[in-house]
Amino acid sequence: MHNHSGCRFTSLIHEYTLEDLAAFHGHLGPYIVLGYRIGRFARDTFCSDPFSMKVRVYCSGTPPESCIVDGIQLGSGCTLGKRNIEIVEGSPIRCEFISDGKLLSITPRPYTPPPRGDDYERAIEDYAVGLFRESPEDLFTSQKRDI
Repeated sequence: MHNHSGCRFTSLIHEYTLEDLAAFHGHLGPYIVLGYRIGRFARDTFCSDPFSMKVRVYCSGTPPESCIVDGIQLGSGCTLGKRNIEIVEGSPIRCEFISDGKLLSITPRPYTPPPRGDDYERAIEDYAVGLFRESPEDLFTSQKRDI
């Protein structure tokens, strides 16, 4: 664990917009939005210090599912650079946040992507915007336990 008590710019919490997510990721899709919402939920309800938390993300390991990791980084503060986020190939998608002898498991609710057609990219983007506005309970289930 790192002690950054002398730093002015540590453990800052930032509310990212849809535009911020798209700028970071390159476009706006459902998985980055879902990951951001999961990461924020974990940081808001489980552990606010991104140096005291780590997360394992179970997914296919390839896009589009792996795009969830970009959102989790922005939402939780756990990052690939700090090495406190790990991608594990597995199904179904789920995230396990660990801190101080406790585990928060989050599983996204299943969703059906819009049908492919001429405006598929726009439909995916519109779907992502809708996810950004949903309540956590509508997006995923969560469970805390001691480990």
